[in-house]
Amino acid sequence: MKPLIGVLCCNEVADRPIQVVASRFITPLARFSGAVVLLVPAMTDTFDARALAGRLDGLLLTGSRSNVAARRYGGGDRDETPLDEQRDEVALALAGAMIDAGRPVFGICRGLQELNVLFGGTLRGDVAGHHLEDEGQSFDGLFAHGHDVTLSDAGMLAAATGERTLAVNSVHRQGIDRLGAGLSIEAHSTRDGLVEGFSAHPNGAPVLAVQWHPEWDVDRQPANQAFFRLLGEALAA
Repeated sequence: MKPLIGVLCCNEVADRPIQVVASRFITPLARFSGAVVLLVPAMTDTFDARALAGRLDGLLLTGSRSNVAARRYGGGDRDETPLDEQRDEVALALAGAMIDAGRPVFGICRGLQELNVLFGGTLRGDVAGHHLEDEGQSFDGLFAHGHDVTLSDAGMLAAATGERTLAVNSVHRQGIDRLGAGLSIEAHSTRDGLVEGFSAHPNGAPVLAVQWHPEWDVDRQPANQAFFRLLGEALAA
């Protein structure tokens, strides 16, 4: 049977409260990892981390329009809105349970920030000037904004891509301040040194997270396919 990977949803409100995840995360995930995708609601009153961790073979924490609440990393009341505190709760608990079970957890954008917090790191909210284009742009215009990152020589991404530098998109308000304990830097911005990727193997659980969006224009950026292939390899190990 194909491995089963959970993809965490977000809470949004249309004409009613809904659970959402952008389809662009799911398509390359299924295509390049070979996994069957299961959407996980970010709803604390229907959630059981241990039960889910016992059924899932892996977890992807996606990007989101919301930010991680400052209280999750000792940041006091300096929240960068919008927030999704149910997503915070479910992401941290489920990722922790999956890692305890030795199963792979990967993160994209908000997912990187959540994992950094899970490992005891902190976030900063003053990176938008360089890392986020004017939000009056069209959706495509936002993702056209980018910069280069330098990959760490001994990192998973450098080995998988065969590259030393990548041009990546940049669409985020928050970024890593203090890196979490036990995390190894995979990539950093060539302009301001911001950590843009990290990895770890606690309990034998492969953890990899990037600040950019590898799912965006994945067919035109072959290096971004490596992120999803690495998850597939971790699931098969």
